[in-house]
Amino acid sequence: MTRSALNRTLLAVAGAVLLGGGVLLLIGGLDLDRRLHLHLPAGWPLTDPHQSVLSATARTRWTGTSWWWPVVLGGLTVCVLLALWWLLAQLGRGAAGDLPIPDLTGTRVRGEALARAVATEAGQLPGVIRARVRMLGNARRPRARMVLTLGPGTAPGPVLAALGAGPLARARASSGLADLPVDARIQVEGGRVSRVR
Repeated sequence: MTRSALNRTLLAVAGAVLLGGGVLLLIGGLDLDRRLHLHLPAGWPLTDPHQSVLSATARTRWTGTSWWWPVVLGGLTVCVLLALWWLLAQLGRGAAGDLPIPDLTGTRVRGEALARAVATEAGQLPGVIRARVRMLGNARRPRARMVLTLGPGTAPGPVLAALGAGPLARARASSGLADLPVDARIQVEGGRVSRVR
């Protein structure tokens, strides 16, 4: 499963849980069971706007046990740490930083500069109206994401071949990268978007 698919799945699950909890609170808080005659099941937790979310028994169930607070605090700490880890992982997905240049010890090129150079060269290919490139990943495993806008009637095959043999080959050679994965989105001016990896 890719990172973006995992992110979408986690966000969908979190959204479904929050939506379900919100609907549950709305039904009880707005007294919708009585007003709309919903006939909710007997064990439904919130049916009255004056009813608390937890019953008195549920609130006082663990007061006499000593292990309850450490378990709750430990669980909440783990949840917070996992959320922070996920957030930092998302922030780390941004643009690639500085890439080392081979044969020039200590010399590096910024990922933004390499992306601009590739975009400028790709924009000069026949049939390409506009090219946008962004370098992602890190210095060890950079990858390029590009959007090419082609003119009407331009076949994408020759453009991709010229892109691989020209701007991308020069980018690999100049930065010493054995491999530079590219995610290219091709769109025709005023037309649909297609994606090529």
